[in-house]
Amino acid sequence: MSMPRIEAVSEWRITGTDQPGVRLSDVILLLTQLVELGSIASAAQALGLSYRHAWGVLRAAEQRLGGPLLVKVRGQGSLLSPLGEKLLWAERVRIERLGPLAQSLGVEVTDEIRRLLAPARRDVRIHASHGYAVAALVQALAEGGTPVEIRYRDSADAVASLSRGECDLAGFHLPIGPFRAVCAAVYRPWLDDRRHVLIHLARRKQGLFVPKGNPEHIGGLVDLSREGLRFVNRQPGSGTRMLLELMLRDIGVDPTRINGYASTELTHSAIAAFVASGKADVGFGVQPAAAYFGLDFVPIVDEDYYFACEQASLDMAPLLAIVDVLRDDAFKGAVARLHGYDAARCGDCVPIQEGVGPRHSIRFSDY
Repeated sequence: MSMPRIEAVSEWRITGTDQPGVRLSDVILLLTQLVELGSIASAAQALGLSYRHAWGVLRAAEQRLGGPLLVKVRGQGSLLSPLGEKLLWAERVRIERLGPLAQSLGVEVTDEIRRLLAPARRDVRIHASHGYAVAALVQALAEGGTPVEIRYRDSADAVASLSRGECDLAGFHLPIGPFRAVCAAVYRPWLDDRRHVLIHLARRKQGLFVPKGNPEHIGGLVDLSREGLRFVNRQPGSGTRMLLELMLRDIGVDPTRINGYASTELTHSAIAAFVASGKADVGFGVQPAAAYFGLDFVPIVDEDYYFACEQASLDMAPLLAIVDVLRDDAFKGAVARLHGYDAARCGDCVPIQEGVGPRHSIRFSDY
């Protein structure tokens, strides 16, 4: 008997009205199918509903929400109203903001229960800075039958946990260019040249998220200090925030003078959702998040995403199987399809000296 997995789930609910109940998640699913398939009839059929029942679900939701979800457009049939579009936006925000947190929580609870019921079994433990290629790897391993324990953590926390033997793979990222050595110095104390090795996952782009059409004409980091612009930031301790602060100070911009610099979100997707909602004019993160929320993207810097692991474990299961997945053409293709990602070196093993550089006296606090 296989060990069950415990998942933390969330959903939107309508509360505070006296009208009959309706599952908002069902409404959102119906609207999503309508957008994808082009008609209510097709959406209902795809979900195994009658046309009449589908309309009933929508009408009940409209009564509870107090506004129309669809509008009739001559020659185009029923399209989403602004309220309907806002519901789908809310669903994307829920998935991107809460998804990584819920996944980590589910893994933590599952691991504790497994320790109690099956102490001899141990999954592959991945501690990593959140990223789209990491999520793709976790999915590929799960589909291939390799049990995975994923915990999304700040890059420095992930590498430190590897040195303490708390994980098998530690995911972190380093920029290409002049700030690489300074960022690498944060991770270097926990990486041993003889004990550890790096596995290249992807090269990716980080840049600025701006609304479609770039209405504020934001062209680079120097614009973040412009009066009136609202910025949303990553949390302290994240590799992305560390890199951003280095680049800002290099061009003479005091981060503390940026409006919204103290407002934080935990993932790239949450940053993009914040900008897409109109609550901020600009954010900083990886390109797939911008594409997912229909934002424009201003590229700023390329970076390498690595997994650090024990050198001695590379030739043994389960890491041997993971490297095979990383080098598989199908997985490389999935990573390459992510906006701004390059999978050419995916699965390459890189010595610590080559990827992170030698030990030196540079510290982030000295920069």
